[in-house]
Amino acid sequence: MSMILSASVIRVRDGLPLSASTDYEQNTGMQECRKYFKMLSRKLAQLPDRCTLKTGRHNINFISSLGVSYMMLCTENYPNVLAFSFLDELQKEFITTYNMMTTNTAVRPYCFIEFDNFIQRTKQRYNNPRSLSTKINLSDMQMEIKLRPPYQISMCELGSANGVTSAFSVDCKGAGKISSAHQRLEPATLSGIVAFILSLLCGALNLIRGFHAIESLLQSDGEDFNYIIAFFLGTAACLYQCYLLVYYTGWRNVKSFLTFGLICLCNMYLYELRNLWQLFFHVTVGAFVTLQIWLRQAQGKAPDYDV
Repeated sequence: MSMILSASVIRVRDGLPLSASTDYEQNTGMQECRKYFKMLSRKLAQLPDRCTLKTGRHNINFISSLGVSYMMLCTENYPNVLAFSFLDELQKEFITTYNMMTTNTAVRPYCFIEFDNFIQRTKQRYNNPRSLSTKINLSDMQMEIKLRPPYQISMCELGSANGVTSAFSVDCKGAGKISSAHQRLEPATLSGIVAFILSLLCGALNLIRGFHAIESLLQSDGEDFNYIIAFFLGTAACLYQCYLLVYYTGWRNVKSFLTFGLICLCNMYLYELRNLWQLFFHVTVGAFVTLQIWLRQAQGKAPDYDV
């Protein structure tokens, strides 16, 4: 029989459980799934905002929004569209009932346990298809899932439960690359935003000067073709710094220093076409953006709460 078994509301940044359904079955399969809930809660900050984990006879689905994640456990044959529609209802009700300040300042696990009353009522409706047919419209959710399907989490990404590797974790090659691709950076600061804008400005200035150099070359004004290459390399370096500032990649800090080195080399070659203040501006902006890339690191590991 397809059905929803349980649901939890968890804070993303540290995995603090805010609320949960109170009717866990005490069998081996459910206890194993509770371990997966606990492991996922530690990794929410590193995962996309809509995911599915298949654990054999059960599926764990969750969505994250405004720093809160809504997670549910269902049987493997429970329809995806119903599962994510259920989570969407939980999200809307929770956002309406509690403000962000309250959830951000919560320090005690399960401090919103009264929300379980809504979870139970909603779960009963979704476990009875007849009661749903006249109350919800699934067409929008079907289209959304079709256009943006949930990310399938592998057991390799999840790791191991209490130090024991899962039986489903057979081929873990490349798992680190997968998880790093979805790792989130710390929230952008004002200085980071300023650095992003300045880097775009430097890239645009290099691009404009590059086109002017091409125009001079075509008019046979004796323009050195190497200047054109230097301008466009400077543009590419500035844009790549913007990318590193926004997205997490492997060897991110090393790439940022190498990119800054390329900016310095390009400006050294262009010293005849730029005055001292222009050179100072471009190199200083490159150094400032490199510093911001170094300061904006990936979000750290969450504390170990007993979910």
